[in-house]
Amino acid sequence: MGTLIGHVLPGFGFFAIGLWHLFNNLRLLALKGPYKYKSLPWFPSNFRHVRHLELYLIMIGCFSSVAMELFIGPNRHQPFDTDGTIPSNHLHNFEHSSISLTFFVYAFFALALDKWGGPSLPAQHEVLQFLAALAFGQQLLLFHLHSADHMGVEGQYHWLLQLVIFISLSTTILGIAYQESFVIAFTRSLSILYQGVWLMVMGFALWTPSLISKGCFMHIEEGHQVVRCDGKESLHRAKALVNIQFSWFLILLAVFAASFYVFMMKIYGDNMEYSPMALSDQEEEDVEAQKIGGNFTETHSFVSGTGNSNNKAIDHMEM
Repeated sequence: MGTLIGHVLPGFGFFAIGLWHLFNNLRLLALKGPYKYKSLPWFPSNFRHVRHLELYLIMIGCFSSVAMELFIGPNRHQPFDTDGTIPSNHLHNFEHSSISLTFFVYAFFALALDKWGGPSLPAQHEVLQFLAALAFGQQLLLFHLHSADHMGVEGQYHWLLQLVIFISLSTTILGIAYQESFVIAFTRSLSILYQGVWLMVMGFALWTPSLISKGCFMHIEEGHQVVRCDGKESLHRAKALVNIQFSWFLILLAVFAASFYVFMMKIYGDNMEYSPMALSDQEEEDVEAQKIGGNFTETHSFVSGTGNSNNKAIDHMEM
């Protein structure tokens, strides 16, 4: 990921997933109302034949990232040294690919549980949220203990990125127990979106010579381009500018989030179900199933199984 493309492409992926989750969480809130809202780990596409589009895109993106880090990017198209060991300048490639692999595992099991799961696999929502939390935890751990020299300006960008990842991790963990909390899902969606924005900003700011702070310059160390500054004053100024960038983009995120919320409520809010006692047809079926002895809630039927379960999930998203 130590290149412009290596930051911009993953950043766009996080941005797209975060925006997709934000859109769907707001639409669910508008359609179901605050009393019947429940978050989902992932959202099916509106097109029946590509229901799992989100999960496929995550897996394709993660697979491409691993391939680029380990087999396409290295000069000899493989990350190992001649004696079979991992050279020091390729340690970061394995770290980045480990992050991608963990997100791939999450998407794979989300797909598998939805396709082949069912009543015999309860608590699917909780399991998927746990896997997502594990992926964000892995991402935070490896960025915090990165083998690359994330010092100076680059280090400041990565330190601020870790703050955003921590928000994604925290809200994902909270989402396991508080599925009905819109605020938690809303914050999680925005944090994923902002991860993408900050990765793209980082890519352009660190690998576009004209955007490098005054008094700093691009320097090649161990085969990688890094940003170095010619003194403490220049470094302090560059870090302060990074903090200002983060603050400005955070303000823009707040304006966008509030504006998008109002827009979505205007578009879909006319169909909101205000009564906390009003049950939809599916909820009535779920209540009957619980009376008979089933152990599944509306969210389980929303994200599990094939056949009727899939049709119900699609009906929810297409209301």
